[in-house]
Amino acid sequence: MAAGEEQQQAHRPGLYKQKNKQHKHGKHRTKGEIERENKGRVAVVALSKKQRRELKKMDRRHKANQLRRNKKDMVLTEKRRLGSRDGPPHLVVVISLHADVDAGAVTQILKGGGIGGVLHEDQGVRGAQDSFGLVLPRFKQRFTFYRSDTAELHSLLDMAKVADSLVFVLESTEGWDSYGDYCLSCLFAQGLPSHALVCQGIADLAVKKRTESRRALSRLAEARFPDARLFPLDSEQDAVLLLRHLGSQKQRRLAFRSRRSHMLVQSASYSPNSTQDGSGEPPTGLGTLRVSGYVRGCPLQVNRLVHIAGYGDFQLSQISAPTDPLPIITSTPHPAKPIRGGDVEMMDGGPEGEERVLMKADPSQRESLQAEAEVDPMDGEQTWPTESELQEAEEARKNKKVMKVPKGTSDYQATWIVDDDDEEYGDDEEDDVDSCDDDDDDADETMEDDVENESQDGDFGKDDGEDDNVDEEDEEQEEMSSTGRVRFDLKYDEAMDEAEEKDGLQRYREARSHEMFPDEVDTPLDVPARTRFQRYRGLKSFRSSPWDPMENLPLNYSRIFQFQNFERTRRRILAEAAAEEEGAMVGWYVTLHIEDVPPSVIESFQAGKPLVVVSLLPHEQKMSVMHVLVKRHPSCTEPIASKEELIFQCGFRRFRASAIFSQHTSGDKHKLERFLRADAPTVVSLYAPITFPTAGVLLFKQRDNGMQDLVATGSLLSCDPRRVVLKRIVLSGHPFKINRRSAVLRYMFFNRDDIMWFKPVELRTKWGRRGHIKDALGTHGHMKCVFDSQLRSQDTVLMNLYKRAYPRWTYDPHVPSPLPWVKNEEPENLHEIDME
Repeated sequence: MAAGEEQQQAHRPGLYKQKNKQHKHGKHRTKGEIERENKGRVAVVALSKKQRRELKKMDRRHKANQLRRNKKDMVLTEKRRLGSRDGPPHLVVVISLHADVDAGAVTQILKGGGIGGVLHEDQGVRGAQDSFGLVLPRFKQRFTFYRSDTAELHSLLDMAKVADSLVFVLESTEGWDSYGDYCLSCLFAQGLPSHALVCQGIADLAVKKRTESRRALSRLAEARFPDARLFPLDSEQDAVLLLRHLGSQKQRRLAFRSRRSHMLVQSASYSPNSTQDGSGEPPTGLGTLRVSGYVRGCPLQVNRLVHIAGYGDFQLSQISAPTDPLPIITSTPHPAKPIRGGDVEMMDGGPEGEERVLMKADPSQRESLQAEAEVDPMDGEQTWPTESELQEAEEARKNKKVMKVPKGTSDYQATWIVDDDDEEYGDDEEDDVDSCDDDDDDADETMEDDVENESQDGDFGKDDGEDDNVDEEDEEQEEMSSTGRVRFDLKYDEAMDEAEEKDGLQRYREARSHEMFPDEVDTPLDVPARTRFQRYRGLKSFRSSPWDPMENLPLNYSRIFQFQNFERTRRRILAEAAAEEEGAMVGWYVTLHIEDVPPSVIESFQAGKPLVVVSLLPHEQKMSVMHVLVKRHPSCTEPIASKEELIFQCGFRRFRASAIFSQHTSGDKHKLERFLRADAPTVVSLYAPITFPTAGVLLFKQRDNGMQDLVATGSLLSCDPRRVVLKRIVLSGHPFKINRRSAVLRYMFFNRDDIMWFKPVELRTKWGRRGHIKDALGTHGHMKCVFDSQLRSQDTVLMNLYKRAYPRWTYDPHVPSPLPWVKNEEPENLHEIDME
């Protein structure tokens, strides 16, 4: 029995039996293991390569080669068309980069008869100096040369926008001077086309010094032009080599001009408008401008708007075809080419030299000149309330008590206003920091329905002490519901010496004046802080706290246009422009009839200044909020304040505007910069016509004497009126008494009402502590605050307040030309430019 009992009581494995790890054999699971784990589930049938339409290796290689070959043929075709019979003449602009260099000598050598070309001195840009046409039959190319005066910076930049090649004339020893380097900075920022370097005077040196001088000049040029080739130009043989290089070199593609049809005006005429409708009214002072030139970039449509650089946007009435003034005469003439999408054939010339009308504008399809949206003053007005709404409002009014708040307080801003009667004043210094929201009992209180919403368009170009001054009218009070009443602790004031408080405040401000606190503002003594900073609000977190981008917008926002998706619209419009095949084709010599043009345009052209006409893409005449990413130029050392009027060169446009600066961050809110920073890229926001990126941007500031200095360079960023730019101010306080978790602060506010008004706003310190206002002590601005840890006596308590900033509407497309540069009046601080 004992043995049987021992057999019955044998050990059995329990619930927690040891299980050893399996050996990691490094092999895949077997099919049986996979089936057991799937438990009958069937996997998705994989598509074959044929079903996925995947190509074989050789087919993929052939396809890549075909795409590469097509792109290469496209580039070669565009390159061969430039300067040929089927394309526009090769436009070459000669620029001197040194005061001791004569660019006219370069153009005189190119005019020489030993080159073997046909010279057309009257077929260049009429009225311009040293502008001529040159046809080279042996190269089957034609050129148009233009010598630009670097003293007129606007003319230089306009010519560089449309030039196919730039010829920079260098000095044999120094290369370029300080003003030449300044011009190069502007050209590089705008977008530099194909170029060549030319030097004169090397042939006059001794034979042993020629190679050494040329090598030294090449090393100097590598700082700006790493891949450029230096050409001597002392004879006609050198000129032939230069022309061969210009005609065969690779053309740089500039996106802002290749996507828009543009033209350099070679001849122009003007006829004022007559009296309208025979009613005897005086003329409007405008007229029709007829400009002739070669179409470049892409086909030109008659129903599109055109922009004349420096003068604004205009409409076309018709496009006609005069005789080509610079033909290439060959033994076998080419047949005439018909217009794509038209019924009129484009000939080299009409019968007996008359102009033929190619196309006329259709009034039903022609784009409008409307730049601003129509403002409806009744838009957004409410309808008459119903009987039930009136009854509810009457019942709510009877149960309300009122208290006075600054004018302009909105429902959104009043959500953090605190009532005082429901607060519990505790003296325990060990209160936990998490109790900072216990006193905010009135967050659900509702405001009166007639609270006025004020525009948030503040002034930012002034100093901190005056940009938000409130007039006497703004100090009117409005009524808002409330249930509490302020209680004053007069016992605390009896032990306080007011004279000592004022002396301490003065000493504290003098000691603090030597420190650098960004955005710090002194709290005024004569105006309550809740009135002085009534447009500001606090944020729990600048990154994550919400800010409605459509709240309290200024009146100027009703005049602008906004895209639902700007990037999607940009891609669609640029794709349509690239596929456009109708209109006046590239290379045609046409005459544009531009309506309602002021006479100052023709006067400027007759004075010898270049005239550039560009066709605008859809929506590019409409106003919106544009954002530009720029970096301050090293030559600019004086401070550039926000909202200061600057001159912008944006693509083909040139205008004046007042912009605001902000940080370039990835969040939904961006901090305002009071001045243009020199150590980081800055976003410039302004009211301007819509322009689709990409395009280079230059910022200039005009001096009192009329000259303009380069301030910053950059490129277009986006068009987004919903981009929130917040101006920050910092109120500072000083610890007066420090306990373990709490402290008594002073000098941040100077009355009890201000403390209770800003009580919900979080506090921070210079050394990283965080806290909140617990209670007001007395009536002179002392307050008890609780922090997450004990303060140090040398720490400073800060409060951040924010309000949204908007640019000023000062857009002006009419920019006067700067005064010509004189040798002894260079732009400021040019000697400080780092050549490296």
